[in-house]
Formats: sequence, C-alpha cells, structure tokens
Amino acid sequence: MEKQRVRISDIAEELGLSTATVSNVIHGKTRKISDETVQRVMALLEERQYIPHMASILLARNSSKIIGVFVNDHEKYGGHTLEDFFISSCLNGLSEEIENSGQFMMVKKAKCAGDILQFASMWNMDGIVVIGFCEQDYTYLRNHMRIPFVVYDGFCRDPERILNITIDNRGGGCQVGCYFREAGHRRALCISDNETGVDRERIDGFYQGFSPGTAELLLIPMEKEARWSFYRRKLAAIGAASAAFAVSDYYAIDLMCFLHEQGLSVPEDLSVAGFDDIPVCRMVSPALTTVRQDGALRARLAIEKLRELREARNVEGEIRLPVSLVVRRSTKEYCG
Repeated sequence: MEKQRVRISDIAEELGLSTATVSNVIHGKTRKISDETVQRVMALLEERQYIPHMASILLARNSSKIIGVFVNDHEKYGGHTLEDFFISSCLNGLSEEIENSGQFMMVKKAKCAGDILQFASMWNMDGIVVIGFCEQDYTYLRNHMRIPFVVYDGFCRDPERILNITIDNRGGGCQVGCYFREAGHRRALCISDNETGVDRERIDGFYQGFSPGTAELLLIPMEKEARWSFYRRKLAAIGAASAAFAVSDYYAIDLMCFLHEQGLSVPEDLSVAGFDDIPVCRMVSPALTTVRQDGALRARLAIEKLRELREARNVEGEIRLPVSLVVRRSTKEYCG
C-alpha cells in the first residue's frame, strides 16, 4: 500500500502549532519565529520524511551559509566515528576554514548517500564535504543532488561533476617502500583492512618502492579483538619481517601496541611506519614514522572550491596534493 503523503496540517497538529507557522518555516520566513520552534518543525519534517515535497522550495531559498560535513559511519570505527584521530583532524581543519569564510559547519554521520541527500536538502546547505564514502555514493550524489559537494580523498574512476580533493597516495606508499629498502630491509609486511580504493594505491606504491624486497600483505579484520587474534596467528610472519607499513596511522599504532603486549620492541624487533601523520603520531613512544599530508591546505581548498562550484565556475575533477615522509623513532636501519 502506498504511504500516505504527510501534510502541513499533520505537522502542525502534532506540534500544536498553526499551519501558517509550519508553512512559514518551510518557506524560510522565520524572522518572527523562535529558533526553538524552527528546530522542532524542521526535526519533525525530517522525521516524517516531508523532504521530497519541500526540496524544491528549500533549494530555491537564499544562502543558508551552512556547509555540511558528512562522515561515513563505518563499522570499522566501532561506534566512535568522530573520535577517530584522522576524522577529528579533518573536522578541526574544516571548522577553521568554514568559520573564516563566514559560514557555519554542520557535522553528521551517515550510512549511505541517501542519508546525505535527505539531510542536506532539508537544511538547504550551501555545500557539502563528504569523508570516507565509496565511489557508488559519490555517483549517486552527483546524479540526484544539486547542492555542490567535494570529496575528501575518495576514489573516483568517473570524476565528471565530482570534485575529489585527494593526495598522492601511491607516491606516499612508494616513499615508505624506498625508505625501508634503502635502510637495508628486505622482508616487510603491508597492513590493511582492504585492498581497494586509496588503500590499494598506498599498497601498490609501497610494493613499487620496496622492490626487489619481499613484502607480504596482511588483510586484517576491522574489529580490534579479531585483529589481535589474527596477529597472534601470524606471529611467524611478523617475526620473519624486519619492517611493517600500515596504510593508516591508526593501524600502525595499534600494531605497535600489539607488539608491546607480546614483549617485542619497536623498532628493535620491527620497524613500523604509518600514513597520514595524525597528531598522536608525535605523542606515542616511540614516535611514529609516517607520511604527512597537509590537512590545513586540503580544508582551505575544499571551501574555496565549494564557493566556485556554487558560483557555477569550472573546477577540475581532481586535485592531488603532495605528501612527504616524516622519519621518526619507530623505524631504523636494518643491521641483521
């Protein structure tokens, strides 16, 4: 049976408001309406899925000055998505740039592109930054949404009308591989929870730089307990290697913690390097060797390009920023 369409009168009755008040909120005439009432109306409109009937009105309104930042609420974060060091670092950089531009940042976790589309349309956002989603989500947004958006370090084989602000993932992996090879390492591990997208680029870059050394890819579980159980089963492979490259700082630091539990030392028993240079890399002991990306520059470009997209100016489909290897105490030359 087809779902009955929600009417303005239904919303008004449920909230104990007049239909005129609800209509004024929908049409953006909120000068004489309290912020609390506006929020109540907007929240119920979203809950009752009134969005499809109001999207065209909202999109035609003047600038909201809201930049939405949508983060993929992926299972690998274990319910702590916004606490992830890389995510929080991205949000910090974006917050400063958005504030400097005289706009407001609204952050929301989402499971899929459909969630992004509904919420962004509801709030008439001026632009969107999406972090951690997949290629199908970007394509869906491109085909179903008029609000300009930029992708943070995504993987887009069809970048038409998708602005991807990425980094030299392959080059960063290659820098780590070259560093290990030149430091005398001949057997290494590559740590990742998948072998697609940007992680595949980092893996391939590492193989390229480490050649002709021998590198083994360990595809690890996302959940920590399962991951450590996996490491215990792989102790022989870990012991046979002298270096390990993790495709993210999180997994690199996690590996260091596991090694410490096993009575092994970094870098004496295993040199460990990561990728991203999140702030905690300088706080752990030993400090982590990693690939640095310029988060402040990417945030600045994201907000600049959103403005250009909103002004219907042409922007390139992909901006690839350089990265650099930062050598710290978690790695050393191999003397075995």
